[in-house]
Amino acid sequence: MASKKYKLLLGIFCLMGFSAFSQVGVRSYEDSSVIPSSRLPQHTEFLNGTYNYPAKPRNQWEIGIKGGAFTVAGDVPALFPTPGFGLHVRKAFGYVFSLRLEYMYGIGKGLHYGAAYNYGKNPAWASYSAGQEPVFYNYKTRVQDLSLQGVVTLNNIRFHKSKTGMNIYGFGGVGGSIYETKVNALNENGEKYDFTPILAGSGVYKDRKDTRKALKDMMDKSYETPAESHGAYRPKLFGDTFKPSATVGIGIAFKLSNRINLAIEDRHTFIKDDLLDGQQWQENPTGDAALTRDFDSYNYATIGLNINLGGKAVEPLYWLNPLDYAYQEIRNPKIMKLPKPVLPDSDGDGVTDQFDLEQTPAGVPVDTHGVSLDTDGDGVPDYKDKEKITPTYCQPVDADGVGKCPDPECCKNMVPGGQNECAAKLGALPSISFKAGSNNLSSDATAVLATVAAKLRNAPECKVVVTGYCSSDKKEQQLSWDHVNKVISYLVEKEGLSQDRFIFFYGQSGGDCNTVDLRAAGAGEDGPNTVDPPHPNLRKK
Repeated sequence: MASKKYKLLLGIFCLMGFSAFSQVGVRSYEDSSVIPSSRLPQHTEFLNGTYNYPAKPRNQWEIGIKGGAFTVAGDVPALFPTPGFGLHVRKAFGYVFSLRLEYMYGIGKGLHYGAAYNYGKNPAWASYSAGQEPVFYNYKTRVQDLSLQGVVTLNNIRFHKSKTGMNIYGFGGVGGSIYETKVNALNENGEKYDFTPILAGSGVYKDRKDTRKALKDMMDKSYETPAESHGAYRPKLFGDTFKPSATVGIGIAFKLSNRINLAIEDRHTFIKDDLLDGQQWQENPTGDAALTRDFDSYNYATIGLNINLGGKAVEPLYWLNPLDYAYQEIRNPKIMKLPKPVLPDSDGDGVTDQFDLEQTPAGVPVDTHGVSLDTDGDGVPDYKDKEKITPTYCQPVDADGVGKCPDPECCKNMVPGGQNECAAKLGALPSISFKAGSNNLSSDATAVLATVAAKLRNAPECKVVVTGYCSSDKKEQQLSWDHVNKVISYLVEKEGLSQDRFIFFYGQSGGDCNTVDLRAAGAGEDGPNTVDPPHPNLRKK
């Protein structure tokens, strides 16, 4: 017996393992071939994005056959196992709820291991003398029922997995049961049994198997005597007693393929009747029989094979996860309408508000952070600056961005028609700024030099002193020379001015290392227009 149990368990585990490897897939919600014609308008609206919910697809019917153990729970202890089998058809009306129509046929048997004497009101034992001869209650009942059950699936809506190869469900319903019960009261010769030799040891729970074995050895298997019944007081169907019934149960199904699954179920049925086992009397003192307090019921434990039938339809909905579509669209949108991104720019300067550090008037040029430009760095933005390029030595400036440049010494001793007139003609010339350690002219610097070149073209007799600063070490000296040379080279090569119009000074003190100053040359002032680099080995390539 133990080996049979282990084999059964092994078989169940194998089926569970097989179901885990069964193929499962995610259906396309754009497939209109599985949508009933009555729901096609909803399907079309959904695909067009005018309705939020997809149409419910046509799903297959489930047909099942099952067999197992049928057991009556009554006043007479049941014998186990006794057979039962059934058929059902099931249809899903949603992803959780489905309806099932089930037919069941079961045969139950029972045999009491304790002797009874107070059976005077039970007509099945009329041939015995109540109170004097012992009997051992027994029965064989044949039960059929037809029930309509609502089935609720408990685990197909999954948030972390598409589908599962296992389906857990509970069910309950109503129906009708018919039954016929008989007892084995007489032997094959129509004579009553003499149970006296079995009285010794009977009625003891731990010895019940021995008592039942002795009874089986004594008795035949005829069950020839109709058990006590309600007679004409209850309706009959096909000659058997009919009773309304209520059923509850739970089951688990293992998916073998998209068409076939194996189900294990246990259901219990209540019929509000106490004669399923043919006995309804308590063992009170002889002659004082009273009805037992509980009604009989029956249990039906089965293993079944279910098949899904239907073409142009998806699996029964209780095998599908309704969240599949939502997760597909979140992961890889196909139908979802995604809004165009809106990046507000309140001041219209081309820099979105989330990065804009300054709200500026319309048309004002700004940098990449939305801050208005200040070309000469005098603290007055260009759109307010009346003097867009103010040399550093003419700063600070007033509220209009206009600086105040000191009069050069050369202007104090100007000679009419001489070189001192150049300071007046050229005016204050701007400074050129370099990034620290760099020798590259910025776009702002080249714009400033273009202005200087224009002034020099209008005063062809004037020269300009180009001065670079810092000389504390060889590197600073070289960088100062490079700055001055870069400015003069640009004016000569890019603006087309003559080399001899520039006076070259580098390594001077009193100024910023990254600034080159320009000024008009004074009367009689002269100097080199080309100077060899002081340290060629330090020049940047």
